[in-house]
Amino acid sequence: MMKKLVTVKIILSIFCTLLLTNTTFAQYSPTPKFKGKIGKTIEETQERYAPVHPVAPENAPNVVWILIDDIGYGATAAFGGLIETPTFDRLANNGLRYTNWHTTAFCAPTRAALLTGRNPHSVHFGYFASESYGTPGYDGYLPFEKATIAEVLRENGYSTFAVGKYHVTSPSDVTAAGPFNRWPTGRGFDHYYGYKPSVGGAPQWNAVLYRDTQLAPKDPEGRHVTELFANEAIRYIDELKKVDPEKPFFLYFAPGATHTPHQVAVEWVDKYKGKFDKGWDWYRETVLARQKQLGVVPQNVELPPQNPDVRPWDSLLDDEKTVAARLMENYAGFVSHTDYEIGRVIDYLEQTGELENTLIVLMIGDNGTMGASPRDKLVNYTETLPEVLAKQLKNLDSLGTAKSFPNYPGGWAAATNTPFRYYKENPSWEGGTHNAMVLYFPKKFQGNGEVRSQYSYVTDIMPTTLELVNAKVPKIIHGYRQEPIEGISLAYSIDHPEAPERHTIQYHETTGSYALYKDGWKVAFPNGMKSPNGAIREPDSNGVYLYNMREDFNEIRNLADKYPKKVKELKKAFEKEAWKYNVYPLKNKWETTNPYTIKYYKDNMPRF
Repeated sequence: MMKKLVTVKIILSIFCTLLLTNTTFAQYSPTPKFKGKIGKTIEETQERYAPVHPVAPENAPNVVWILIDDIGYGATAAFGGLIETPTFDRLANNGLRYTNWHTTAFCAPTRAALLTGRNPHSVHFGYFASESYGTPGYDGYLPFEKATIAEVLRENGYSTFAVGKYHVTSPSDVTAAGPFNRWPTGRGFDHYYGYKPSVGGAPQWNAVLYRDTQLAPKDPEGRHVTELFANEAIRYIDELKKVDPEKPFFLYFAPGATHTPHQVAVEWVDKYKGKFDKGWDWYRETVLARQKQLGVVPQNVELPPQNPDVRPWDSLLDDEKTVAARLMENYAGFVSHTDYEIGRVIDYLEQTGELENTLIVLMIGDNGTMGASPRDKLVNYTETLPEVLAKQLKNLDSLGTAKSFPNYPGGWAAATNTPFRYYKENPSWEGGTHNAMVLYFPKKFQGNGEVRSQYSYVTDIMPTTLELVNAKVPKIIHGYRQEPIEGISLAYSIDHPEAPERHTIQYHETTGSYALYKDGWKVAFPNGMKSPNGAIREPDSNGVYLYNMREDFNEIRNLADKYPKKVKELKKAFEKEAWKYNVYPLKNKWETTNPYTIKYYKDNMPRF
């Protein structure tokens, strides 16, 4: 009987230890070994204080990550687009433009991969936490064994702040009951101010916001949410520097812009009056020429065939053109306003003398542009086309206000993705995963807008950052032994533009469509998937696509029939990567089976 009691006590002790370990999210800080000497009296004692908190090296750089939502490669002026972005231009012209940088085809998987430096399925985010599936690649719970950049930098003596959109917390955890260990403040951020951390898209006016883990009061002035995010970012840094001027900080600035709804004050929209009247076909041609002039695409690139859901601009009725042009003016104003608010943060860093010693990573897109429904070929509504036109013409002056919920037509989505085909949700095509990225770090390098064309992926941002600021990944964080980072640092390319790429293989997968890049070649298996709202994401074909990406930047010439052995080789390589990183099972229908998430939606949906 005594042995049984002892056994039970041991089991309970182990269980309690595991329970405490798995619910804590404090900084990893075990009691250090005492290195002084204890005597019977003070005279015989040699006291010694062990360091309680990590301290960063002297003059450690600050880090700012900026992540823009739902925007194409050809949208901003910094990469040849026609939307004015002077802040992005400033960073790009004085930094390095990375023209072969890739994300996942959806926002939550990209953010999970970015924050951890691991592949999305490897950190359980093959899709969304809100639509999870009970296997390791898709359950939507970031593993503690794969720390975030905030957790790592905090262990290196940094203060850490996040503002905006987080989107990697399970909805079942986002209640007043918690648990809070997978909220931003539970994954390494000292402070968070932004949307509910499970939310992917939200209004830009009168948004519901959280501070740390508490619902934040409504802004009494009713300001645009991106302005609030910029204000909060500045406040965090200001308060830190007043208390501890030498302590470095990490700021993750991830606004909801430019995700739908495209909402912004009318003065920003009016800046673009008449500037898009020539239409999306003209936009594509104009932007491609500008991209070649900037050197952000190869000189031999041609425009790809137009996406099958997009009508030629000249075939639109006059009223359709009026509505479509105004929707694009509205979107452009939204982008420029976002650039302006980010510029306020950059200007603040310059005014306080912090900018020179700050590494800034500007990521213009967490995926490609969001295409609209092909049903009416113009706007993403359920009414008939005449009803949509009548409503839109009547309410053009309301676009961008809190009364509107605008998206732009698929033709503008395709145009702002120049020179690539298709959209967000497309893992098989560059239009879904090829985004613009800038590294800016005045203290370490003056990039002068030069281009780096080595293949890179969202997982590379974390190891690049850690190498450039000389931060180390502890073996244990929060009590969890850490597993290896899967991205590859891009620091090798900074001083060596012609250096061979080191990220030589990368899989992509979303909703059953998949692709693999390997040593300059790319194979794609679109599987004829459609997006949940019916938008065409790729050709309605179960065909196979093979491209030589070093000669065919934007996937115009399919070589699958010409090189069947290469297709077979790459498909085998994809299968190896898929087993390694939890990609299987492939799943093309997404309705959550997580009972906790189902219960959350059942309990909470009537309130929204």
